[in-house]
Amino acid sequence: MPALARKFDRPPTRDQSPPVPQRKTFHAAMLVTRLEQWFVVAENAEEAHALLAAGEGHSCALGERVHVEVERVSEGAE
Repeated sequence: MPALARKFDRPPTRDQSPPVPQRKTFHAAMLVTRLEQWFVVAENAEEAHALLAAGEGHSCALGERVHVEVERVSEGAE
């Protein structure tokens, strides 16, 4: 059975390789919100709301990110 010869394209040499596009660094200002769990000891919901709003609560668990919004993107360092 005769052997078949095939011509395969050779991989490009270093001089023939296609140009690689230059990558740039971009910086972004982002608004990231997350859901956290807090607790406070109070007599009623209104008092609890007031205490939490005043920063008197205690954090019991950090939440996952629930929303990300890109405000601006700039090229290079700011």
